[in-house]
Amino acid sequence: MVEGGVPFPMLSDQTGNIGRLYGVYDEEAGVNVRGRFLIDPDGVIQAAEVLSPPVGRNPEELIRQVKAYQHHRKTGEVMPSGWVEGGQTLKPSAALAGHVWEVWQPPKK
Repeated sequence: MVEGGVPFPMLSDQTGNIGRLYGVYDEEAGVNVRGRFLIDPDGVIQAAEVLSPPVGRNPEELIRQVKAYQHHRKTGEVMPSGWVEGGQTLKPSAALAGHVWEVWQPPKK
């Protein structure tokens, strides 16, 4: 890896075959639209985002989601809406269902 580079292989989808597999290939335009997929170590897609060309993806949100999925995988805890690293997490249970608002307060802005 080159310093400051990406620590994983990058690829090009010149034929659109990968985009077709993920449902992000625009046949009429002949290009992939903006899509990102978080795939866990077991090969399961945990999150997907598809945006039309005028709007870019948010790398900070991507990193937040990666950290949240990593935390969940390590602890089994779940992250409420607006979670940030180091923020409150929840232990999933039947009693929690429908009562998250009673035990969790969103971070103050």
